[in-house]
Amino acid sequence: MNNNQRLESLDVFRGITVAAMILVNNPGSWSHMYSPLAHAPWNGCTPTDLIFPFFLFIVGVSIHFAYKDKITSGITQEVFLKVVRRTLIIFSLGIFLSLFPKFDFSVVRIPGVLQRISLVFFFSSILYLTTTWLTQIRVVALILVAYYLLLNFVPVPGIGAPNLEPETNLGAWLDSTLLSGHLWGQSKTWDPEGLLSTLPAIATGIIGMLTGRLFTEVKEPSTRVSWMFFIGAILIFLGLGWGLFFPINKSLWTSSYVLYTAGIAIQFLAACHWLIDVQGVKSWSKPFTFYGMNALFVFVASGLLVKTLSRIKVGEGSVLTYIYKNGFESWLTPINASLLYALCLVIIFGLALWWMYRRKIFVKI
Repeated sequence: MNNNQRLESLDVFRGITVAAMILVNNPGSWSHMYSPLAHAPWNGCTPTDLIFPFFLFIVGVSIHFAYKDKITSGITQEVFLKVVRRTLIIFSLGIFLSLFPKFDFSVVRIPGVLQRISLVFFFSSILYLTTTWLTQIRVVALILVAYYLLLNFVPVPGIGAPNLEPETNLGAWLDSTLLSGHLWGQSKTWDPEGLLSTLPAIATGIIGMLTGRLFTEVKEPSTRVSWMFFIGAILIFLGLGWGLFFPINKSLWTSSYVLYTAGIAIQFLAACHWLIDVQGVKSWSKPFTFYGMNALFVFVASGLLVKTLSRIKVGEGSVLTYIYKNGFESWLTPINASLLYALCLVIIFGLALWWMYRRKIFVKI
């Protein structure tokens, strides 16, 4: 690929991912959801469980395109300072979303989606700038094997035998020990974006970086896409195989989950790349480009808007409840009303992003 050419398929992939996140995070009713739009209860992987690892994979691919020229032209202190700056901004935005609107620091949730993205970005970027691709492969292998050994063979203090249960695994113990009172509100004793499980999440980002290298190293598009599908298939196979004794699990971010979801992500990007960048089939993808070019903005803005409207009271509920009950549930079955409500939110945000795209408003950090 030309060094100055923007990878449009990556923007589309990012846009599909953030649009899907808004869709699954904002049903009209959490009691009425189609099963693919819900997370697996514990072990297993639904389409919804692919969204977060797709984000981290995309972060890794983007790191390659952002910093590949720095490797040849020279890495300065300014580059590292920019990495630190972006990390702090993304992490701070995550904390801000957790605090809003009450700003109660005594119970604020410290882990979170943006917080994990920031940490994966930081460690992946540092690795990219200071190590070779071969070292990065070794780091991925070391992380995944070490994480497997930690969860399956290290006794849990105060609990006993190692286990993979929600509240008694080693990661849950670490979260409750170091972040007590600042964890996911629905559990209070463990966090799906906890400290220990961030380690294998970094491996997801590194695999994205390694995938990004294929676009630079393999010049022939058909060969590049073939390699991506092949590597993706190998990772899916390895993930499923490892999952037989280390179950695929998003909340634990198990090593099998890393391989399985990364394999799917590579193949998904390969399909987008072939259709959009190589074949020029773009008629379907433009709305996702709007999302992809302002992904961080719409993620934060959607969270703030929904939190604000959910606290404005109308009758016995909030504005959102009123809209859902009267605009959707009044004439649809509950499960279809819930889905259409979420789809309408995606469309509304998409229209706002289209307006921003037309005026070349792109929020960068």
